[in-house]
Amino acid sequence: MVRESPAAYRITDLSVDERPRERLEKSGPEALSKAELLAILLRVGVTGLNSVQLAQKILDDLGGLAGIQKASFAQVCNIHGVGPAKAAQIKAAIELGIRLKKENPDLSAAVNSPEDAAELVRYDMQGLVQENLWVILLDTRNRKIGVEKVYVGSLNASMVRVGELFRGALQRNAAGIIMAHNHPSGDPAPSPEDVTLTRAAVQAGKLLDVEVLDHLVIGHNSFVSMKEKGLGFG
Repeated sequence: MVRESPAAYRITDLSVDERPRERLEKSGPEALSKAELLAILLRVGVTGLNSVQLAQKILDDLGGLAGIQKASFAQVCNIHGVGPAKAAQIKAAIELGIRLKKENPDLSAAVNSPEDAAELVRYDMQGLVQENLWVILLDTRNRKIGVEKVYVGSLNASMVRVGELFRGALQRNAAGIIMAHNHPSGDPAPSPEDVTLTRAAVQAGKLLDVEVLDHLVIGHNSFVSMKEKGLGFG
């Protein structure tokens, strides 16, 4: 457990113009950097690092906000200067951000682009440590009906039952679906297996009268639309 040293740098050690809390009060949270926002949760730094510098070290060590989301509680705790109490605050703040995104009423609007579709799932999917295949169900006006989580594990067309991709769509009378899966490596480049599975799903969708509108590959702060790339869509 990390104990705060009497020599630890505190926010009050910064000049007034540099203190994140005062800057947030004066200019709003959008004016602060990610490190400054994280520093408000930390409150104090450690010997040699003020709270903003410690926050930046956490972001660098874990790979940004997405890395903090993906990291285990123990991994966050183990960063020098953090410990269980601060790790809990950080993980709680990340989770609140995710839940706020889910509660956004704009998510009921029509999905008119790959970006719209990616916004529905990428904040959850980019933090997963295993490959997941999800299906976004859409009505005749391209509005989200729901999201089905259909597969966990290495994505291989020979192992994924294509019929499972359409089970929720048929049960809920969806007009179309968008497939989405994550690459835990962070690289969203589609693999040959991704293309093969997409091609099979598109053909099955034609037979079932459920259009496969896209297949998104979610990476670290990025995604690829296979429809835009012409991969698997004839």
